[in-house]
Order: sequence, then C-alpha cells, then structure tokens
Amino acid sequence: MSNVAADYDIVIGVDTHEDFHVAAIVDARTAGELHTLQFEATDHGYQELMEVLDRFPALRAWAIEGTASHGIGLTRFLIRAQEQVFEVDRPNRSKRKHGAKSDVIDALRAAREALGAERLATPKDPDGPRAELQLLLTARRLRIAHATDTERQLRSFVNTAPEAFKARFRGLSLPQMVKKAALLRGSRHMTPLEALHVDELRQLAKNAQELRAQATALERRIRAIVQAWMPGLLTIFGVGPIVAATVLTVWSHPGRVHSEAALAMLAGTAPIPASSGKQSVPGRHRLNRSGDRHLNSAIYTIVLARWRHDPRTKAYIERRLAEGKTPR
Repeated sequence: MSNVAADYDIVIGVDTHEDFHVAAIVDARTAGELHTLQFEATDHGYQELMEVLDRFPALRAWAIEGTASHGIGLTRFLIRAQEQVFEVDRPNRSKRKHGAKSDVIDALRAAREALGAERLATPKDPDGPRAELQLLLTARRLRIAHATDTERQLRSFVNTAPEAFKARFRGLSLPQMVKKAALLRGSRHMTPLEALHVDELRQLAKNAQELRAQATALERRIRAIVQAWMPGLLTIFGVGPIVAATVLTVWSHPGRVHSEAALAMLAGTAPIPASSGKQSVPGRHRLNRSGDRHLNSAIYTIVLARWRHDPRTKAYIERRLAEGKTPR
C-alpha cells in the first residue's frame, strides 16, 4: 500500500486540456470510481470543482497530468489553496495504442497510478523565482536560436554573393562577418544585385546583433535572480548563471528531488543496465539518453569547465582513465 492510499480518503485524478479538464474522484482504499466530471480550465471552473468535492471526505490528494503545461493554472490554484498535489506522467501513447482511450479513463488512470506509486513527485513551483527563471531561460533560448539561424542565413547570403563582393568577407569568422555586415553601406556604383546583397546582409546582421543583445540582457536578469535566491551556486567552480538557473528550475523546491540517484535519473546521467541475451555481460551499462536534456547539458557544461581548469577534476578523470574507463 502506498503512502497516498494510507494517508488520504480520496484521490482526484485530472486529465488536463487547454480549455477544460476532466477529474475522476477515486476511493483511496479500494481504488473504486466515486465520481467524474468535466470543468472549465478557469478560476470559475476550479471553484465549481471544489464545491463538488465538498460532498466527499476532506482528506484528499490530487494526481494531475501536465502540471507545467495545460494543468499549470489548476496546479497554481490548488497550491494556493494548500491542497496536496502530486505530478503524474501522461500515459505512454504506444502502450495504449490498441486499448481504450478517453478523458475519463486517463483521469482514472492518473488517480490509480498515484495510489500504486512508491514515490510521487510534487509539481514544480508555478510561482516565485523558479517560474521567473523558467520564463527567462526559455526567452533567452529562443533569442539565441533565432540569432543563430539569422547568422547562418547571413553566411549563406555571403556565399552566394558576387565574387567581388564575397571577397570582402573571405577569411572572417562568423562573428566578424556579422560585425562587418552591420556596417555595410550602399553605393551608386553598385549593380542592383550588389545593392540588394548590401541591404539584406546589413538587415540580417542588425537583427542578429539585436537578438544577441537581448539574450545578454536576459542573462543579466537571470544572474540577479539566482544571486538573490541561491547565491552559493555561483561560487561553485564551473557554475555560471545559466547553469545555476537550469538546475534551480528543475529542482524547484526542497523535497521535489528526493535523492542523488533520483537527480541522476532526472538528469540522464544515471547508467542504464545493458545486458541481454547473447550480449549479456555482467555489470555492462550504457549511457542514459532520457531525462531532462537541459539539465543534462548544464551538467555537461560543468564537467567540461572543471576538466579543463580544475586540478582536482583533472586528477580524478586521469585516475579513472588509467583504470580503463572511457572519457564518456
């Protein structure tokens, strides 16, 4: 029997959608269905749901899908109301491909999954510094992605320019190309094609510079929040504001990640057993390709920085390599 079944009278499983949600109220002792209902994904709809729940025992827990996406509004409402909320994964589509599917079935599955789970995660904090960092990190990633695409387009324009014009950029790195292109000016002696290249290259370069400047400004805001929330992280060798913010948005709050092993699985750094059939080798493992890839990238960044500049990390890696381990 899980802690949820022992500690609560009912569990409310919720299948979330953009405009409405479906809730299934389940008896925590028997896992039997007590009631189901659909409600709007608005504060008014959440209040109506709470009024329905007043007819049931007070000791209740929530098992919600998509607490960071479609279910974030409901999650925020419940946390503010001091309700106990657990996060459950959405069902695996391939596993349910040939089985029944409905919103009610998914809501019931969420509740029963919570009853049968040994451990349940609590949702990420939908408010406060974690939410601010998540928004800023996402905005910064978008700026950098758009700037990178713009810079690639600029390089492509340079490669297809007339040879005399193309020669101006020969031997330059991409950042140097952007800087030079931003300063281009047209001339009455240019052909129509050359004038068009000047206009487009200058606009692309200015767009890329503006996007990079916005990303830099966002990074300053991220640093300020991290410094105010968890300043100790920035004193760790290899941890800058972006890495620190990435870790904090995943960790969210005390109790969400219950152990180092859980953090390793979440980050995709825990080794996975890889022995089967004729390939069965005792103790054989492979890299974990799942988990939060942003967190995985942050840890990789820390390792690279420490490998290059930290004597203790260098000594550790050299010792492990001498034992026959690979750099991977």
